[in-house]
Amino acid sequence: MSSDVRMNSVRMAREEDGVAADSYTENLIGTLLAIFGNLLVSISVSIQKQSHVTLAGNKDPRQYYYTKTWWSGLMLMVLGEGALFVSYAFAPLSLIAPLNAVSVISSSILGFVFLREKWKAQEFLKRYILTFLGCALTAGGTYLFVTFGPNSHEKLNAENIVKHVIGWPFLLYLLLGIITFCLVLYFYKQRNANYLVLILLLVALLGSVTVITVKAVSGMIVLSILGPLQLSYPIFYVMFVCMVATIVFQASFLAQASHLYDSSLIACVNYIFCTTFAIVSGAIFYQEFNHEDVLHICMFLLGCAICFLGVFLITKNKRKAKAFEPYVTMDMAKGIPTIHNKGWAVQPDYNGSFSYGALENNDSVTPVTLPVDQELSISPSPVSPYQPSELKKD
Repeated sequence: MSSDVRMNSVRMAREEDGVAADSYTENLIGTLLAIFGNLLVSISVSIQKQSHVTLAGNKDPRQYYYTKTWWSGLMLMVLGEGALFVSYAFAPLSLIAPLNAVSVISSSILGFVFLREKWKAQEFLKRYILTFLGCALTAGGTYLFVTFGPNSHEKLNAENIVKHVIGWPFLLYLLLGIITFCLVLYFYKQRNANYLVLILLLVALLGSVTVITVKAVSGMIVLSILGPLQLSYPIFYVMFVCMVATIVFQASFLAQASHLYDSSLIACVNYIFCTTFAIVSGAIFYQEFNHEDVLHICMFLLGCAICFLGVFLITKNKRKAKAFEPYVTMDMAKGIPTIHNKGWAVQPDYNGSFSYGALENNDSVTPVTLPVDQELSISPSPVSPYQPSELKKD
């Protein structure tokens, strides 16, 4: 009797070790795929941007889609997005979502390569010290949340997904999310509250549903390739339609935000919001933190917080576009010294006015209309010493 119990305990321990080993292997595959996908996406965006810059600099009349560099960037982007899509099938959602910070780091590094700016050592260090510090913090935070992230991962078959969908934690989360989304959308549309936080909150709420559906669709496709077919279940098509719909609405709200605010600020706030909501949705829907202890959860959250700080420092140091100035300033021409050592321009600032120089801003004054229909007639005057023929010669 005791020998049977001992054999059963040994068998169970071996099964648990096998499951843990499989989970570790799948987490490693998913993490590497996510890092590889984010790197490819960053490289593709930089290549496509370089293609646009080259065409504009050479005054090439061709459209961008006729260049080989743009198509090569597009192919790399498709490959990177495909790797990211597959990574959701192998690793927990809470582990994949924060890895978008890899894209921020690689974009910052590639910016130095493609810009090819020449700086003195002191100027370069002074300008990009925050970027270097942000990259270091982001890399350290990534190491922490990958090391202490959730290890449990279940097979995403149709039965498990349906069980999670009809579970009360997700239904409660979905109800609260719908109420919050409707309230924020009301203030945004009806009250004209065009705040960046509200717009990106809408994006994050939609994104929490997007990552749930992406993981479900990706897991069912991979499981259908490796094992039993899952594409015949209706839940697959429900998740697929929700995934496409939420992605389309996310892109719409992001486009609206890009017309109102700076892209660097959008990237920072959007990363923080979307990552936070993705972690919460993964913890509620897939119950990814149920088997984790408090220490691992705290270290994971600390790594995410450090990543948030690093991304904030990286995007804070982005160069802002200079406003349009209708007059040429002295510092725009190379080799012409300015009147101050600090490099201030001789021409006064534009400040939203078309009044020249030191004149006051009289843009609101209606200009006097001059008569244009009167013709100049030259008639001889008795007092004038000149004849009309001499005036015409002059």
